[in-house]
Amino acid sequence: MSIAAPAPDISDAGIEFADRDRIAALQLERMRWSLNHAYTNVPHYRAAFDAVGVHPSDLRALSDLARFPFTTKTELRANYPFGMFAVPRGEVSRIHASSGTTGRPTVVGYTRRDLDNWANLIARSLHAGGVNPGDIVHIAYGYGLFTGGLGAHYGAERLGCTVIPMSGGMTERQIQIIQDFRPDAIMVTPSYMLTMVDAMVERGIDPSSTSLRTGVFGAEPWTESMRTELERKLSIEAVDIYGLSEVMGPGVAMECAESKDGLHIWEDHFYPEVIDPESGEVLPDGAEGELVFTSLTKEAFPVIRYRTRDLTRLLPGTARSVRRMQKITGRSDDMIILRGVNLFPSQIEELILAVPALSPQFQCVLDRPDRLDRLTVRVECRADAAADDRTAAAVALKQQIKNRIGVSVVVDVLTPDSIDRSVGKARRLVDNRPE
Repeated sequence: MSIAAPAPDISDAGIEFADRDRIAALQLERMRWSLNHAYTNVPHYRAAFDAVGVHPSDLRALSDLARFPFTTKTELRANYPFGMFAVPRGEVSRIHASSGTTGRPTVVGYTRRDLDNWANLIARSLHAGGVNPGDIVHIAYGYGLFTGGLGAHYGAERLGCTVIPMSGGMTERQIQIIQDFRPDAIMVTPSYMLTMVDAMVERGIDPSSTSLRTGVFGAEPWTESMRTELERKLSIEAVDIYGLSEVMGPGVAMECAESKDGLHIWEDHFYPEVIDPESGEVLPDGAEGELVFTSLTKEAFPVIRYRTRDLTRLLPGTARSVRRMQKITGRSDDMIILRGVNLFPSQIEELILAVPALSPQFQCVLDRPDRLDRLTVRVECRADAAADDRTAAAVALKQQIKNRIGVSVVVDVLTPDSIDRSVGKARRLVDNRPE
C-alpha cells in the first residue's frame, strides 16, 4: 500500500463561514483524492468500484459520487480486522472498534494526521456548542475502544479546556466530582445524564444548582422534548453532537449554541448524502431519508458512501455556511413495523415526556404471544407520582400513541428504578419475537 498526501488544503481557517462555492471546490478536490486513495490502497474498494464499472477519474462533479457503490457494516465486518485500512499497519497510530454485540466488531484506524484532524474537529464542535477555552469539561463518555471518550478528550484539550477524564459508570463518583470540581460543561449520553439527575434528586441535591452551564449530548437519538427536560432540570444549554466510529467518531456534525436548529456538518472533511433507504436513490436536500457519508481527508480508514442507517434530512446552513442535518429521528434498522404502521422509539419518547407523571426512562418491548406482534411500552413513573396518577398516566399514554401514531400498545407504568440503567447508550428497543 502507498499513501499520497491529502489534497492541498486551501485553509480550513474560516471554512465554517465560507461561501458555498469555496466549500464545494474544496470538497471536489478532496473527494478526488479520497476516492483515488481508497481505490489504490484498499482491495475491497478496488473490487467494488470495478464491479460497477467506475473509476476515481470518473468523478468530475460532486454529483458523480452517486455512481459509486455504497459501503455498509457488512463489508467492514467481512474485512475484519484490518482489511479496510489504506495505510500499512505500522502507520496506524490508534485503533478503535465497536462493541460487536451483533456480530464481529467494526474496526477503524487513525494515522497521526487523522488524530490531529479529529482533535481539531471536536475542538471546532465544542466551540460552536458554547464551550470556551479555559472551561472545565467533564467527560462521562466511555474510554477505551469506544470512540466517545478519547475523541472528546483530545478535542477538549485542543480547544484549551481543562479535562476531567471521568469515563462512564460510578454514578455517585460522577456526582461528587461535579460538585467538587465544578465543571462548566459535560459530555455524556442524554440517557445517562438523566440517570445522574435522578441520582442527584435521591441524594437531596438540586440538579439545577451545579456549576454546569453546557451539556454536549450525543451517541444516541434524543428528542426536543428530551432537550427541554434536560435544560429545565439542570438549568443548562443542551446541544447535540453527532458522529460514528466508522466515519470518525464524535465531531462529524455539531449543533451551534446560537441557533440549536440542527447539526452543522463539517463538510470540509465529510461529504453527506441522504438516500431512499429502499432504492438507494439520492434525495434532494429537505427530503427525509438515510444519511450517507464519504470521508474526504481520512488516511488510515477512508469510507466511501457509508450507509449510517440514521434517518434525517439535509438543510441549508444557518449559524454556519455548511449544511445542517436535522436531529436524528431514528435508525432504519430500529424502525418498528407494528401491524403495518412504522414507528420509532423516539416517537414514543416524545409522547412519554408530554405526560407529567411519567419519567424519560422507558423501553419498547416487542413480542409475539400468539400470531400477532405486540408492543409493550415499559415506562417508569416519576418519584412523586401517586398510584392514581400512575393509572391515569398509563391510560393517557396509550391513548396518545393510538391517536398520534395509529397503533394500539400495552403500557406498563413501573416504579422508579425498575428499568436497568445504562452508562452508555440506552437500550430503547427489546425484540423478544422468535426468529
